[in-house]
Amino acid sequence: MPVHKEFDLIIVGAGLAGASLAAALRSSRLKIAVVESQPPAAAHGWDQRIYAISPTNADFLSDIGAWQHLDTARLCPVYDMKIFGDAGGELDFSAYDCGLRELAWIVESGLMQRELWETIKRQHNLTLLCPARPTALATDDAAATLTLDDGRVLTAKLIVAADGARSWVREAAGIDARITPYEEKGVVANFRCEHPHRNTAYQWFREDGILAYLPLPEQMISIVWSTPNDHADALAALDADALCERVAAAGHHQLGRLEAVTPAAAFPLRLMRIAEPVAPRVALIGDAAHAIHPLSGHGINLGYQDAKALADLLAPLPAWRDPGEAALLAAYARARAEETTLLQSTTHALNRLFKPDNGLLSGLRNLGLNLTNRLPVIRNTLVRYAVSGHF
Repeated sequence: MPVHKEFDLIIVGAGLAGASLAAALRSSRLKIAVVESQPPAAAHGWDQRIYAISPTNADFLSDIGAWQHLDTARLCPVYDMKIFGDAGGELDFSAYDCGLRELAWIVESGLMQRELWETIKRQHNLTLLCPARPTALATDDAAATLTLDDGRVLTAKLIVAADGARSWVREAAGIDARITPYEEKGVVANFRCEHPHRNTAYQWFREDGILAYLPLPEQMISIVWSTPNDHADALAALDADALCERVAAAGHHQLGRLEAVTPAAAFPLRLMRIAEPVAPRVALIGDAAHAIHPLSGHGINLGYQDAKALADLLAPLPAWRDPGEAALLAAYARARAEETTLLQSTTHALNRLFKPDNGLLSGLRNLGLNLTNRLPVIRNTLVRYAVSGHF
């Protein structure tokens, strides 16, 4: 006989977005289950997957009890950012000029993942089901029912899909995703630098794509090079010495010679939009709800804000209130519509504007960078939105 268990909330996926939502609800009355296929990998050296975490989301992670337990020796604040166009355009951002502590924090994905995992493992109102995978989803007016691959049957008032870009829950709930491939890959790797980066991030809009240097501790950087598929594959196939020289040259030797710390990896880039991040008794967060180009560094920041917005609605609910009711799901969708749409549209437009084959717009796009750099009010307003999610 199948084992039936009842919960108020089931989160499918214990990645960064899903685990942060669970942790944000640690003081709520909700009885929570988290379904995850495998625990996070153990640490081995520096993680290739690096994120730029906004100060707003660093505060969110602190509020849920995770940030303060991260190894500070592996965190790096960004105080300045320099952006270069492909024909002389330049744009500079400074935390000091904008009255901010920092523009962002550069953090390893695995470091955050392991700390969030340990946080939810200790959570009194949470049952962690791992390894486990969903195989069937059904919803009705009263509840949602989730069947797992080992035969267990779970019911809850609300199912949250936090199971990534290829979300099983999203598909099972009948939420269509509109996917636009960029025909590009993001090449990532970490390097040790000859010259200190001084907590400065760099970004070059090049003829062959967009290259970012993100500062790490110990005079290291992480790179993200968004570039057409063939070029990305060629970069990932280079040996360590050749890759170091190629990346250093592409960055105009800004930080001198580079020494490889991790091998290169490449992952495909795409835009993913959905009409609504909700369906009856289902809500989507993180990569299950949206995908954007990495040029703005906002991917996981959007995911954390999804988790925060949903937790803010669910945490204060009285015992008689249904956490999966349509009014609450509609409120969540409204709360996330503006930021998600704005960032998806902006990053998509910038990607198209700086496409390698868009040479006719070269003068216009570089003029735009220079004009923005000469207007501190506009420049600083853009920075404040980037770090806080509002103007």
